[in-house]
Amino acid sequence: MSCAHRSLPFGTHVRVTNQSNNRSAVLVVNDRGPFIHGRIIDVSTGAADVLGFRHAGIAKVMVETVPD
Repeated sequence: MSCAHRSLPFGTHVRVTNQSNNRSAVLVVNDRGPFIHGRIIDVSTGAADVLGFRHAGIAKVMVETVPD
């Protein structure tokens, strides 16, 4: 599964945790964004399903890098 981040290098693995339900997923940065003020990461549709916020569209998440 993949995500977009403004500054992390492509190929970086990140653990994204939904703060409302504690679901998490390890994603790979493969794009740039988001370009909307106040947002820190965009995730793929599959990742949003795993994290439990696909229908809501946005969620408060924690992002941390993980070693390869």
